[in-house]
Amino acid sequence: MQAAIFRAVGQPLEVATVDDLVPGENEVVLRVGRCGICGTDLHMTEPGGLAPPTGSVMGHEISGEVVALGRGVTRLKLGTRVAALPIKGCGHCAACRAGESKWCAKGAQYIGGGFADYARAGAHDSLVLPDSLSLADGALVEPLAVALHGVKMVDVRGAHVQVIGAGPIGLGTLFWARKAGAARIDVREGNLERQRMAHDFGADRVEPPMATPPLPQLLLGKVDAPEVVFECVGRPGLLLNAVSQVRPRGTVLSLGACMVTEPFLALSAMRREITIKFPAIYTLKDYQDSIDALESDAVGPRAMLTGTVSLAGLPEQLENLRLPSAHCKVMVDPWLHRDT
Repeated sequence: MQAAIFRAVGQPLEVATVDDLVPGENEVVLRVGRCGICGTDLHMTEPGGLAPPTGSVMGHEISGEVVALGRGVTRLKLGTRVAALPIKGCGHCAACRAGESKWCAKGAQYIGGGFADYARAGAHDSLVLPDSLSLADGALVEPLAVALHGVKMVDVRGAHVQVIGAGPIGLGTLFWARKAGAARIDVREGNLERQRMAHDFGADRVEPPMATPPLPQLLLGKVDAPEVVFECVGRPGLLLNAVSQVRPRGTVLSLGACMVTEPFLALSAMRREITIKFPAIYTLKDYQDSIDALESDAVGPRAMLTGTVSLAGLPEQLENLRLPSAHCKVMVDPWLHRDT
């Protein structure tokens, strides 16, 4: 089968032929339908990031069709279309039974591997897609679940909310915060096309990013500032920037997953009694809630999808996404322009 291989930081992915996959116990093999390109894929392959192992296959926003069943799999059938978590738990411990395989007692295993013709997935960590949803919808479930998990960690009902960044996670956060009853949602975004998307997603106000103020002002804050700020970019310095923009005793949620050392002044949060939360991916229920939302919303989050690329075109596209672009969410269709 064909897969995009990570060789080294600073080098484009390399599409090559690799061994076919065999499902392990309680696993399935999926014919990948779509796999979204995530900002963390960019961060991980840049200098200073948490680089994946050499020779690995990246891609974690996966949807596909079950084409092989491992031993012990009874819930899924051949031909079933699923949205698959990129992690796998044992399926039997208390955490796994509760739908939180990230806390599996035996240790959650990252599988991923969506930048390929086929990918493995845990049978317990794959949710069936309704007939009304496409495989592109299925690949939107993962980023939507990330955003939902963050929004669930704070009560935004009636709150003034700010979202820093209008990429897929920021737009997803805007979508869920509006559904959860936020009274006002402001967005900070510099890209003009993403500013437009934020308006379309229901932002009350969209403005360019705001610089972190100097120390005296940083320590004081403003009582009329947002009560909740979501940092959805993941670049160094933005956690402190988010703290600077939330009101005293407000809450900051770090959804951007910065992978390098953050320059941070603890006094800036302590002085104003700021709560900072770090959501850890998602639960199986977050996935199901995201599927349900896509099934009930005629357009909604689908508007963030701005392009589809073949597996052969992925390496170039990934490098292009490091530059300013009108794109928001680009997906890989491994079978695009190929005989199947």
